Amino acid sequence: MIRGGDIVKGSCLLQKGQPFLVVEREFHTPGKGTAIARVKMKSIKDGSVLTMTIPTQQEVEDATVDTHTCQFQYADQDNFHFMDNEHFDQFEVPISSMEDKKPYLKDGDSYELTVWEGNVIDIKIPYKVVFTVAESENYVKGDTVSGATKPVITETGLTVRVPLFIKQGEKILVNTETNEYVERVNS
Repeated sequence: MIRGGDIVKGSCLLQKGQPFLVVEREFHTPGKGTAIARVKMKSIKDGSVLTMTIPTQQEVEDATVDTHTCQFQYADQDNFHFMDNEHFDQFEVPISSMEDKKPYLKDGDSYELTVWEGNVIDIKIPYKVVFTVAESENYVKGDTVSGATKPVITETGLTVRVPLFIKQGEKILVNTETNEYVERVNS
């Protein structure tokens, strides 16, 4: 059991006998009464979305899940392929179930996989990731307004708006929750 106030994005809750992954969570404190958590969850089995309002002191049933730190090996047409860093177990994750994670997965990097009843239900992407700029247009000095940006494409295919001084081949730090440029990385 987990209290409504302890639910975070990525938590796994049991509702109607099936597991739901929390994709959004926001707290609200009304003028009177108890604080509440508004939770948006996605069914792991059929992809349906469920929205609930849970008082922060109320307990709800959480699903027992395992987490494995795994190295991303590669992606083929149908699956992402991971290898457990500790036990060398192999995991195949259907791309269709986690299409939104694809632009953040880099070959050789480690990610935490959430496993429920032998099936991978989530890939935890770090909050900030370093990417290499694969495609970038040049700009002409003097063609700028304060804070001007341009779109670039990273080595994984992610499109990010960056300042005009960023060039192809440079490394940038990206906030993966908002897809926003954070800073240039010197390495």
